[in-house]
Amino acid sequence: MTAIPAVVGPPFRELHRYRPFQVTAPGFLQDHRLLLCRVGDLTRSEASPPAPFAAVEVEVSYLDGVLVAGLGTTDGDEVVATYTSRTRTAAIEVRSGGRTRVVRRAKVDLPASCTWAFAVCENQVTVLVRPVDPTGVPTRWRALLTERTKVGRLVDLRRPGTLERYAYTWGARSGTATLGEVRAGPFGMTGLRDPHLVQHADGRPVVRDGKVFLTWTCAGLGFFAQAHWGVFSLDLADPTGLEQVAQLYSHRDGLLLGDHAGQLVRDGDRWLVATSSWGDFVPRSGRHGVHVRHLSTTDDLLSGIHRLRTSRTDLPTGVSAWDPGFTRIDGRWFVGFVESPSQAPFDFHPALAGTGDRSPWTGLTRVGAAPALHRCEGPVIACIEGRWVLLASDGQARCYPVFDLAMTRVGRLDAPYPTNIPHPQLVPREDGSWLMVSFDGTQYASRTMGYGGHGDVVVMGTRGE
Repeated sequence: MTAIPAVVGPPFRELHRYRPFQVTAPGFLQDHRLLLCRVGDLTRSEASPPAPFAAVEVEVSYLDGVLVAGLGTTDGDEVVATYTSRTRTAAIEVRSGGRTRVVRRAKVDLPASCTWAFAVCENQVTVLVRPVDPTGVPTRWRALLTERTKVGRLVDLRRPGTLERYAYTWGARSGTATLGEVRAGPFGMTGLRDPHLVQHADGRPVVRDGKVFLTWTCAGLGFFAQAHWGVFSLDLADPTGLEQVAQLYSHRDGLLLGDHAGQLVRDGDRWLVATSSWGDFVPRSGRHGVHVRHLSTTDDLLSGIHRLRTSRTDLPTGVSAWDPGFTRIDGRWFVGFVESPSQAPFDFHPALAGTGDRSPWTGLTRVGAAPALHRCEGPVIACIEGRWVLLASDGQARCYPVFDLAMTRVGRLDAPYPTNIPHPQLVPREDGSWLMVSFDGTQYASRTMGYGGHGDVVVMGTRGE
């Protein structure tokens, strides 16, 4: 009979569950027009997206012609979402070299009053609509159609020299439309996952005005390469008060990518950054694999938009790796990560490395791993009741195993286990209680978008609250 692992730390219960969902990210709009007028041509903004994660939302109350939202260049190239009223057809169009190609279309009955949206995540373009109900209240966003492969064959928006030619574009052609508010800027998220506390090198959370900060993977409209990374503040007095404060993209190998799933650590006057190379991952092929990347910067990563120039991390493993997190304990850096001998099918488990160097990225030696686990990720280094441990999430056993810093399993957390593989990010509070911030596997529009649009934010607290 298998023994039940000992419980480490206090018991938790679920406190809050909510779904962050934004097509254009609030606080990062690059063009915002409060229009209410009849238009018969296109408007091209002066603003270009900082990365190929961008969106345009257009409120429309009348259309006789072709509604357009997306990206365009001064010489007429376009990547746009269109709706033709006469044929009731929604489409994704790419125009280059004087030729327009419709790469995806569908018959749609557009509501009389709605918001029409274009979104691009990496090279995947999606068309969305948000109808207005009879009382004038906007309803939920619906994903109508999406396409990546055909778009990417015609234009690669990941290339900085290509993307900078494009600016946000909207309006009507071959007819007229009555437009209301227009919002254009970086894409937001369909959900959040992979939380990691922004902390000082010694493990203390970075706290400002009663708020802590976490990095999250902003789920995109597509698989892992369509997600990107962001920084969010969390009000400890109101854990439903999650607000995005920074957008983080990767600029590597000549491309702008959405690398994500990592951590920010404050060490003196510098930020240490580690992330995972999900931005160019090819699903089911295992062709590129995944690896950990890092950089050091004095830029303020808790605000604004950043394009991070990272380097590959020399981890002591011969297989793919992701989910890095790191802390300096008694003068030694410990780096937790996931190692994965296969991504087709996926097989992964937690591992731990350490170094006595000033940098957490040099001289790393292997401490240990848990290769008997096969769907276990989300490693988090934490100090519980005065003891440093490595936490993880086991999707097969549906529990949170706890390891000591020799990678010996010492127990498990007593906490609810949502769907998917929720990461056990603990957040200490001044009164000695804890929050556990995680996520679940609730998908968005999986029939249209497939897997990758999860999840809900799940906040747990120590029992007795």
